[in-house]
Formats: sequence, structure tokens, C-alpha cells
Amino acid sequence: MRAVVYQGPFKVNVERVPDPKLEQPTDVIVKITSTCICGSDLHMYKGRTAAAPALVFGHENMGTVEEVGKAVPSIKKADRVSMPFSVACGFCKNCLASFTGFCLTVNPGFAGGAYGYVAMGPYVGGQAEYLRVLYADFNCLPLPGKSEHEFEKDFSLLADIFCTGYHGAYLAEVSPGDTVAVFGAGPVGIMAALSCIIRGAAEVYVVDHVPERLAVAEKIGCFPINFDQGDAVKQIRDKRHGEGVDKGIDPVGYQACAPKTGQELKEVPNAVLDALTQVVNPCGILAIPGLYVPSDPGGVDAHAQKGYLLMPFGKIFEKGLTLRTGQCNVKKDNRHLRDLIVRGRAKPSVVVSNVLSLDQAPMAYDKFDKRVEGYTKVILKPSA
Repeated sequence: MRAVVYQGPFKVNVERVPDPKLEQPTDVIVKITSTCICGSDLHMYKGRTAAAPALVFGHENMGTVEEVGKAVPSIKKADRVSMPFSVACGFCKNCLASFTGFCLTVNPGFAGGAYGYVAMGPYVGGQAEYLRVLYADFNCLPLPGKSEHEFEKDFSLLADIFCTGYHGAYLAEVSPGDTVAVFGAGPVGIMAALSCIIRGAAEVYVVDHVPERLAVAEKIGCFPINFDQGDAVKQIRDKRHGEGVDKGIDPVGYQACAPKTGQELKEVPNAVLDALTQVVNPCGILAIPGLYVPSDPGGVDAHAQKGYLLMPFGKIFEKGLTLRTGQCNVKKDNRHLRDLIVRGRAKPSVVVSNVLSLDQAPMAYDKFDKRVEGYTKVILKPSA
């Protein structure tokens, strides 16, 4: 089959790799109809992880079931399904507590597994024509629709970013009437902002500097804050007559950048965490669904390379702030987010900028990384 294969920093190719096979009676093989490029993939693409060449990328996957193992009673051939990015067993202590992003059995020695991601187990990614899905009864989310294409772009975001954005709002305990600041208007940031609105937030401020991203934030009912036009914390406080906000969300992670110096952004890993500490009111919550890693070969200094970041902990203590973090437990939310899509209550595909063939992946990675020509969220179609 054809698949997107990592070659080294800033290089991926579409190559022929072995077709997946049923290895356990609880497996299914899914023919991929849509698979997304994630901002998290860019960390590997840029060489900012320990990812080795030959890794097949792709953890945001959906498709139709092609083959079914003998011990899979609930999933049938031709079923349309979405797979959480996190591979999970469904029976370990963490899975039973709905912490499926931290499964204890699928990646021995580590809490959590995922398709096509460094250190997350031996699982081949789904930026390919086919994907083997383990524990299929647990990991496949059935998808409705009058045709195989109905809600395709919206459903493709259930594997990760819609659920991860909602996870950010959940970590922040966003409730009706809350005010929220989301620092970063990438796909997860927009999904976090949308999720805050779904949960009843009164005001959501979204910080970025890319015009297309800020336009999407405004479109879904948020207040766009362009940090090129001045300190984002001050802009939010000015709009709120000197007040901060109740909750803050960091969807960016460890490659955060400071405002422009000349024409360049400067990477400052703690920039978002510092800004959120300033803008969130005393006794508020900082939610951190953005990715942070314990090892970053391209870190800006020796501390960052080991995953150590400076934080204003004295101010966090003084303000009585709560910090909540960790990757998304997709299974906890994907079913009811699917139903919001079907009922017309949520349209996450507002972030989708491009739908391309799998063979265009090398070009798409390059443009997505450089944020050029509106490449903000890309769906790849293996059959196109």
C-alpha cells in the first residue's frame, strides 16, 4: 500500500509499504477514506523528537472496515468508523477509568499508545491506504450518514483535534458564563474555543497573529486578539476594563513563540504558560492540552532539551491557580461530539483548509509547516 513515510527532518515521501494484516482475532483492517495532518506531526517532521526514519505517520484516521477478526462482534465489514489517535485496550485500570490516552497495556513501560507516533508503540500510522486497528470493538467509533461522504470532513476531526480541543475546555472546567482566553488559533486552539462556546462560555478570546486563523476564531463567535498589534494580555485586559479571565487554555505546547521581533517569531517554550498566568484571574484554571515532551533535540537551550521550562510558579501560587494537563482521552468524548455534529450543533470542519490526495502529502507538510497559502488544516485522501 501507499503511505506517508518519514525520511528525516523536513522530509516525507509517499512510498510502498507492506499491507497490514489481521494479527489478532480482535483486529480489523480499515480502508482509510480521510486522514489528517496534525500539528503534532510537525514536531516529528521538524526533527524535534526522537522519531526515526521509516516511521509511517498518521494518527487522525477514519474509513470503512475491510476485514474483520473472528472475535469482533460489534463491527462489520463496510462499517464507517473513526479511530481515536490513542490505541487503547479497554480493560486496563486506566481504560476502565476512561483514561484511554494513558492505556497501560498497549505500549509496555509507557502509559499510552498511538498510531504513527514516536515513543507511542509499534503502531503503523494511517496516512496510508489501510490501517490495522487493535481491539476494534473498543477503538472503532461507528459513524452514521446517508452516504459514505456525509459529514466526512467533520467526522475526520473526531480522531483527535475536536476531542482534544474539547478536552482543553474540560480541563479548564468551562461552565456557562465563564470568560476564557485561548492562546493559539491553530486547529486545536479553534476547536478548544468552539468547545468553550458549546459549553456555554460568555466570552472567548483567541490569541494568534495569522489573519486566516483569527478570521476563523471571529467566525465562530470569539474575540480575535492579534499579538502583532501589542501585548495580548494587555489587549484582553483592556477589552475587559482591566479584568482578566476565568480560565485559560494552552493548545500550543512546547514550540510556543513570542511576538515578532522584526519579521521573525522567536521560539520561547514558556511564552504561553507565562501569558496565561498573567491573564487568568486569581483562583482560575490553566488548562494545558498542548503537547509538551520530556526530550526535545531542537530545544532552545539545555533545559528545554530535557523538557524543563521556567514558569512563574510564585505567581501561580500567589493567585491560587489550578493547572490541569495531559493528552486527550478521546473515547470519553468522541461519541457525544459525533452526535453534536450529526444534529447540526457543531461544525468542526470550519478549520479545514485543504483536502488533497495522499500523493500530495510532501507538499502539504511543507506548506502546513510554513503556514503558507492558507494551509491550516489538511485532510489527505488515499483514494483521490
